[in-house]
Amino acid sequence: MQKVLIIFNREPYDGTDVTWNGLRLAETLLKRGVQVGIFLMNDAVDLARDACKKPENYDQDLTEMLKELIAKDVPVEVCGTCQARCGIYKNQPYFEGANKSTMTFLADWVIDSDKVLTF
Repeated sequence: MQKVLIIFNREPYDGTDVTWNGLRLAETLLKRGVQVGIFLMNDAVDLARDACKKPENYDQDLTEMLKELIAKDVPVEVCGTCQARCGIYKNQPYFEGANKSTMTFLADWVIDSDKVLTF
């Protein structure tokens, strides 16, 4: 089975559809039988925090989309160092299913993946 790792770097609700499109791609790849993994770093770590809420003017709930992928057994790893350094909600915990991770884990995951995409 093909393995695709998707790395998110951007603040979830940054005025673009970059994160939304990355999550949509993850869902589409999953439906096609691809093994998908997600790693959140930089300001994207907010995506795995319950404190991150959809703005009123945005029609997609990105956090809920991520939770739905987790419910489908997509592994989600989140940079532990970024937890205290990045995002609007610095130092707030990650929700269940989003695992605090390391750069060493990410390096191993990259090596083990067939493709690595960044958003």
